Amino acid sequence: MSAFAATVRRGGGWLPMIGLLSVVDAAGQLALPAALGRCVDAVVAGHDLGPWVAAVAGLIVVSVVADVLDAYAGAACVSRTTAWLRDTLVRHTLAVGPSGANRFDTGDLVSRICANSADAAQAGPAVVVVGTALIPPIGSLVLLALIDPWVAAAFLAGLALVAGVLRAFTRTTARVTGAYQQVQARIAARLAESLAGARTIAGAGTLLAERRRVLGPLAELRAHGDRTWHALSRSSAQAAVVGPLVLVAVLAAGGLGALTGRITPGELFAASRYAVLGAGLGALTGALGRLARARAGVARAAEVLGVEPLRYGSRTLPDRCPGGRLELRDVTVRAGAARLLDGVNLTVPAGALVAVVGRSGSGKSTLAAIATRLRDPDAGEVLLDDVPMADLSHDALRAAVGCAFERPTLVGHTVADALGDNLHRVRAAAGATHAHDFISRLPDGYATPLARTPLSGGETQRLGLARAWPARRLLVLDDATSSVDIVTGMRIASALASGRGARTTVVVTHRPTAAAGADLVVWLAAGSVRAVAPHADLWPDPDYRAVFA
Repeated sequence: MSAFAATVRRGGGWLPMIGLLSVVDAAGQLALPAALGRCVDAVVAGHDLGPWVAAVAGLIVVSVVADVLDAYAGAACVSRTTAWLRDTLVRHTLAVGPSGANRFDTGDLVSRICANSADAAQAGPAVVVVGTALIPPIGSLVLLALIDPWVAAAFLAGLALVAGVLRAFTRTTARVTGAYQQVQARIAARLAESLAGARTIAGAGTLLAERRRVLGPLAELRAHGDRTWHALSRSSAQAAVVGPLVLVAVLAAGGLGALTGRITPGELFAASRYAVLGAGLGALTGALGRLARARAGVARAAEVLGVEPLRYGSRTLPDRCPGGRLELRDVTVRAGAARLLDGVNLTVPAGALVAVVGRSGSGKSTLAAIATRLRDPDAGEVLLDDVPMADLSHDALRAAVGCAFERPTLVGHTVADALGDNLHRVRAAAGATHAHDFISRLPDGYATPLARTPLSGGETQRLGLARAWPARRLLVLDDATSSVDIVTGMRIASALASGRGARTTVVVTHRPTAAAGADLVVWLAAGSVRAVAPHADLWPDPDYRAVFA
């Protein structure tokens, strides 16, 4: 099933209701000219107007009620579909992991989830409205044929012009709408970057240049917007010509029919109303524009949903003490034509403290991501305690493996929320990483809102480390203490060293002291393992010493 069809189906029971109400409204619109025509004939013939006036009033009431209920059903359907689509996109974005989500700029991704989802959610109602919008012109043609075939023929000739206008409008709108959404997302992405780096921009004094960069695509956005309005105005101008032409043709044919006695004055009046109703482009252009926006929104959502998420198995890890034996077998990771890791074979003993070193771009962070299954290798296999990581269940993997980063993002309302959902475990982890010291000095301690908590780089890193600390088998630190002061860094290093044997710890570092304190050092160069040995054995090599320069 296509993404568009799946989005349409999410409208559920609201769609038949919208369709039924639209049909009722269209039927009322088609019946009203006939009833008004009967009123005209009754006046001309001097007959009782009462029944026909009552019929006209009833049809107007039915149309008004159908319009109100249709508006409610449409809003409910769009709200339901928008909520489903946003929930699906957020869940999928989290499921694909960092490597998948990084294919999109943050602002672009937010734009797809928020703005484009609302457009895509219009798919179901738009399809129904487009379908039912054909009822007035088709119904008008049928009813005109019943009144007089020559009148119907004149109307049918005018419909050919209407179809041409609609075809041109649809093609232009579909093309321009997608381009407009893409430029809009580009602006959102640049704005997100600027907000994240607001302090740097202010410090560098580049505010004006950054403003020009963020708002640079506005000219292109305006051009696409102008094209949309031009298409709409062109179709409106064409409708202003086509509509009267159809009406004149119908009135001319109907007038001749009235003169020859083929049709009554009331039928002539009804024919004029059917010409206006059937040739009216407002409802159709609005419905087609809505459909075009929905298709563009669905297409942008489908690009996100097309990214393959990380798949988890159902296995658990065997009981083993010490646990945490990590093995990489012929692991290759690519980024386009470049190889971030190239056929890496590596075994990290269970319970060991291992340092990973190398120059910038050697593959250290990629190795950390592979070891914690934040991404899967393009080739090869990663095993933890002899179990392929891809076979582990999500809960088993995340309970066993933790990762702390150089620039952690703290998520949650309070400091405690950012560290986990078990207060006892949170306090123990904060104590081990020496984060408890500064947390206890906050106004409300662990309950202090993150938004009101000024944190230094080192404090943020300690909180990130505390969040990962409960990992049972494997703890990976990707340069996670680079901003910590020397004394606190030594305390954390001591805590890591005291955990030898309980679990495996892998530390990505640029510090020779951290490498010296490890059991083994994995030396990476250009995506390959150059050596695995104790720091003291590697130190005589000048190339190794240059890694820390």
